[in-house]
Amino acid sequence: MRPILMKGHERPLTFLKYNRDGDLLFSCAKDHTPTVWFADNGERLGTYRGHNGAVWCCDVSRDSSRLITGSADQTVKLWSVQTGAQQFTFKFDSPARSVDFSVGDELAVITTDPFMEVTSAIQVKRIARDPADQNAESVLVLKGHQGRINRAVWGPLNKNIISAGEDAVIRIWDAETGKLVNQSDKENGHKKPITSLAMAEEASHFVTGSLDKSAKLWDTRSLKLIKTYGTERPVNAVAMSPLIDHVVLGGGQDASAVTTTDHRAGKFDAKFYDKILTEEIFGVKGHFGPINALAFNPDGRSFCSGGEDGYVRLHHFEQDYFSIKV
Repeated sequence: MRPILMKGHERPLTFLKYNRDGDLLFSCAKDHTPTVWFADNGERLGTYRGHNGAVWCCDVSRDSSRLITGSADQTVKLWSVQTGAQQFTFKFDSPARSVDFSVGDELAVITTDPFMEVTSAIQVKRIARDPADQNAESVLVLKGHQGRINRAVWGPLNKNIISAGEDAVIRIWDAETGKLVNQSDKENGHKKPITSLAMAEEASHFVTGSLDKSAKLWDTRSLKLIKTYGTERPVNAVAMSPLIDHVVLGGGQDASAVTTTDHRAGKFDAKFYDKILTEEIFGVKGHFGPINALAFNPDGRSFCSGGEDGYVRLHHFEQDYFSIKV
């Protein structure tokens, strides 16, 4: 697979997201400027200017008309995808770490970091159909995590919110009452902070990545541990193929501990695992620093990775990939 190298960011990548149709790719980085690209050839379409801090996360509405971004500048912004115009800014008392539109795009779940005296929280905002009607009020505020909440996403039919972060516990909340419904136990769960969480296409299961050098597959309803994928380095990003039973993990050490030989030793490749057998199938090399973001195109025929090196690498799978036997 010859990758398409996309250079549009000055700083490390933090998050990647395809739109539902798979023709657009959105990238976030520490350089304040979310960017949109054509997903087939990697051509840069435009940027969204307005944040004053690292942008940690984004999501795009089902109809690809609106983008939501969360930033270290203590704001979450809604944008018009097409024009790049800012439609609304939610302000918080601490950095915004994670954003996720509900099915139907009428709600958004946002996580905010602990900061000074403020504890970390999960906030649910109503998203108005008409930007002119948008208000800043939270429908729900959930607390209970220790430390940063790195990811919160909607469960099936928006009934639950699933969150995970530095305290290594996955929590499932009732999205209407805000009550804690379930949480992962210490025995089966991750031993170190959870960095990433990716939901399967049909929301029946999800995968988490952690600094404990593993990724785990969970049943969404029961929070039962299904599979564990072991690797030899901290996991910063996880993604699941919508087409084949493949899980891909990316990571590497913290940027401060990286040596120049690491990329040659293959420590920064995206590793593909068989979802059922949990065996490593192959790795895709290329980044010169830890991988921080991974995403599969919704058609399952390409994937991209974003690294500490500031590059997005876009890979279209060759035909052989679809007939790999483990």
